[in-house]
Amino acid sequence: MKVFSSSNEESLSRKLIEKFHLSEQLNIIRAGVLGANDGIVSVAGIVIGVAGAHQGQLALFIAGLSGMLAGALSMGGGEYVSVSTQRDTQRTMTQIQNERIQSDYEDELKGLALHYEHEGLTPPLAKKVATQLMENDALNVTLKAKCNIELSHYFNPWHAAISSFFSFMMGSLLPLLSITFIPYPYKVPGTIAAVVLALTLTGYTSATLGNSDRVKGVLRNLLVGVGTMAVTYLIGGAFG
Repeated sequence: MKVFSSSNEESLSRKLIEKFHLSEQLNIIRAGVLGANDGIVSVAGIVIGVAGAHQGQLALFIAGLSGMLAGALSMGGGEYVSVSTQRDTQRTMTQIQNERIQSDYEDELKGLALHYEHEGLTPPLAKKVATQLMENDALNVTLKAKCNIELSHYFNPWHAAISSFFSFMMGSLLPLLSITFIPYPYKVPGTIAAVVLALTLTGYTSATLGNSDRVKGVLRNLLVGVGTMAVTYLIGGAFG
């Protein structure tokens, strides 16, 4: 049977209370990848649709530029509102948890010990770790265990909004530049090829960040993107 020394227990306690703040960083990366992907698909759909209507070079550029600016503002604003709501929820949960600790400390201690038992610790060790952590920082440790929230590490809506805004702009530049500078008669197929390449990259990146199947992630991304361009091109051709 494995014996836990005092130093091992202290090390375990530190690991339980100190977490690398990946959640906030991944939230920013998620917003960036999503923004870039939406920029590619949205603006590609717009310019391909306008090209299907057989509009001139200036009309293609204006349509793409308008879609890029409108989409970037929409994505950035949407992320700000969404993450602000998450942050407000985190603050509310913090207040509720603080009230619970003040009103029933022992029950929160028992709940924390039970949480560590479910994590694999023996009941005596779980109780000892929970007691030590509660004495050090009861609110922070119970928030982590129950809600995965860390004090002073709430999601920042501005980080997600700025990441989404600029990533959308960057993603949308590819179809905009492709449809603008690729000469006829290669304008549409060249833009589609460039978009397929970009969607492959963002699909692979998204799947990697989510630790999911990369092939499925790429195929799903391509299906949505190519489907969007096909629909808008057919609509543009019907009214062109």
